[in-house]
Amino acid sequence: MRTIRVGDFGEDAADVQQRLVAAGESIDAGELGGRYGASTEAATRAFQQRRGLLVDGIVGPETWGELVEAGFALGDRTLYLRNPHLRGDDVRSLQRKLSSLGFDTGREDGIFGPRCDRAVRELQRNVGREADGIVGPDTLVALERLRPQQGAVSGSMVREAEAVSRYEASLAGASIAIDPGHGPDDPGRTGPGGTTEADAARALAEALAAELLRRGAVPELLRDGDATPTPSERAQHANDIGAEVCISFHLNGHDDPGAEGATCFYFGTQETSSPAGQRLAELIQDELTARVGLMDGRVHPMAFTVLRETQMPAVQVEPCFITNAKEERLLGADSFRCAVAAAVAEGLERFFNPRGQGRLALST
Repeated sequence: MRTIRVGDFGEDAADVQQRLVAAGESIDAGELGGRYGASTEAATRAFQQRRGLLVDGIVGPETWGELVEAGFALGDRTLYLRNPHLRGDDVRSLQRKLSSLGFDTGREDGIFGPRCDRAVRELQRNVGREADGIVGPDTLVALERLRPQQGAVSGSMVREAEAVSRYEASLAGASIAIDPGHGPDDPGRTGPGGTTEADAARALAEALAAELLRRGAVPELLRDGDATPTPSERAQHANDIGAEVCISFHLNGHDDPGAEGATCFYFGTQETSSPAGQRLAELIQDELTARVGLMDGRVHPMAFTVLRETQMPAVQVEPCFITNAKEERLLGADSFRCAVAAAVAEGLERFFNPRGQGRLALST
């Protein structure tokens, strides 16, 4: 689909409006029918905020995908393992119910992958049904008879937090996926001096790769200089190489040229999040602010594709606002890029070293 923004008109904009309204958003009657005006933009921003997406009021691939997924309720369709994996709020609801009963679906990410398939088959065996992994009416009736708890702390979060509290490893020898955000075909934001987000992210990624090599880790860049893989392709690359951690570099941007500071993101929605990703984000953010002296923009849960689709702890690091002239100049200095790389690497060291972490607190 094409990118849709304020000023656009057509059937695709009308489709977006219908999906926004179905998702609970409000749009002025004068715009309904395909005129993408201020009311539709506000509804899009509200939807993006709720879904953990970049809040820009523009309907691009990620926002469109979330709109499609939001249209599925559990029972609307038969769920099963296929390739590409089925996605939607119905899958997320299934994962939540299974997890509350003690079946391990993995992260409650709305993606029907192998772990969700195993959990469904285990449920089916437990209730004396054919373990075929197909979630149709009979399996849903059996699931509801077990009375899955609603509103409890996510079981996947509990299991992940416990795993992190027992985690013992070393950064030396660890496979670390590094994602330089954007690319030649998608340069991202441009600073007042002409630096693109894609180029700055690539330089930061290369600095981190060099620092990790020095510390004995095994870094792998998720894009080369001539390619612009999709976010899903980057996540799949990280999964395919069996990376233990994924670090994605982006740069922040704002209409206010004075906006500054560092922020780290980890996977999270209104219902669930990644405790391991949160812990790693907090450690890296601490190093960026304490060691490099960057203003603290704190850590935040988001559902960006690279955070959602990777199977390992993943963090999106945004150390600067590229729209800030001072911070854009910093990004051009080797010394600054090396300092950021050292801070991220130190955060990774603390994550891998059990002495550098405490038990994670879970929010309800």
